[in-house]
Amino acid sequence: MADVSDPSIAEAYLDVRNDKSETNWLLLDYESDRSDKLKLTQTGTGGLKELQEHLDDGKASFAYVRVTFSNDEQSTREKFALVVWIGPDCKVMRRAKVSVHTADVKNVLRVYSIEVAAREKDDLREEPIILRMRKAGGASYDGI
Repeated sequence: MADVSDPSIAEAYLDVRNDKSETNWLLLDYESDRSDKLKLTQTGTGGLKELQEHLDDGKASFAYVRVTFSNDEQSTREKFALVVWIGPDCKVMRRAKVSVHTADVKNVLRVYSIEVAAREKDDLREEPIILRMRKAGGASYDGI
């Protein structure tokens, strides 16, 4: 089991979800290579693009991000994504534990529209993620 008991994780989660806050992402990393305890590493206001800059190719991490997009000129929507990052240089034993730990992370980062399994930073491009969020959002009048 992953230890996600650090109160700063729950606080950051609520901050990302808060419509009045500019914070739109958070990043969780393991305390060390051998630890199963997750800690809040970073939060930010620059969306998916900024989040990509903080991902380490040698680590497995979890991120939670708010994405704002428009369906038309009159409306904008905000949806949330849970990102499960396994960098291309992540060690084998850490990779093996991530799938089990994801369930524990989902108990804290509970509300999201889509889950993104990212193995390369390119997996976090905004356009395909917004497309997936639109499809997950129910009725679509744009032909998507």
